[in-house]
Amino acid sequence: MRISARADYAVRAVLELAVRQGGDPVKAESIAAVQDIPHKFLEGILGDLRRGGIVDSRRGGGGGYRLARDPAAITVADVIRAVDGPIVSVRGERPTGLTYTGSAQPLLPLWIALRANVRRILEGVTIADIAADALPDPVQALAAEPAAWENP
Repeated sequence: MRISARADYAVRAVLELAVRQGGDPVKAESIAAVQDIPHKFLEGILGDLRRGGIVDSRRGGGGGYRLARDPAAITVADVIRAVDGPIVSVRGERPTGLTYTGSAQPLLPLWIALRANVRRILEGVTIADIAADALPDPVQALAAEPAAWENP
């Protein structure tokens, strides 16, 4: 699985908005500078997040962006789906839309299991969890495994 730059930047932008929650709307330029995200690229991402119901925007001198929902109600999966679409795809298709024949038939349940595991992690972590540096125990346990840090 590959996390796109777009998805990484989106999660970082939403996280930045979460830690600034309760204040004035945050300008895209400020998010871009603090998170080292190209400003023009971030503008497109913020538009996708707005259309996805993750952020709200306000125009004008006091304008900017803020979260549309409580950070505890926004999962990492929500953010990724808003900017990239389905979490796991095979050749651009959802695994449930695939069919295999012959010796390749066992691939379908493998792809479905992969999708289920990725979804379990990304749907189980909220922006509030990350902002509080309090990842759920199962995620912390996986990340604590030495093999998780190796690149085979």
